[in-house]
Amino acid sequence: MPIEFQDDREAGRLLAVEDGAVVGHIAYLVLADAPHALVAVHTIVEQGHEGRGIAGGLVKTFYGIAAAEGVPVVPLCPYAASWAAKHPDEAPEPDAEVVLAAKAQLAAAPDRW
Repeated sequence: MPIEFQDDREAGRLLAVEDGAVVGHIAYLVLADAPHALVAVHTIVEQGHEGRGIAGGLVKTFYGIAAAEGVPVVPLCPYAASWAAKHPDEAPEPDAEVVLAAKAQLAAAPDRW
């Protein structure tokens, strides 16, 4: 069965679901104030599901959601940043102002992540 990606915006999670079970996710936040953006904080693939392209599928889907919403992605997660560097045509680099705003919002709630 193929992996299905589900955006749980309320929880700040983009889920990778297979056969009804979550096999991975991106934990993210939405910048509360302008400039708005989606901020990838962590990309996690559950043990036993690694090496199947799930993390890459999550990040690609995350960028697609942001593009559909007309906002940039700030990849603070090391995996998402690495994926973005390898796929510049699919992952435009955010403005420095957006990156600073994302880091400030993340730092304001360190216990959440």
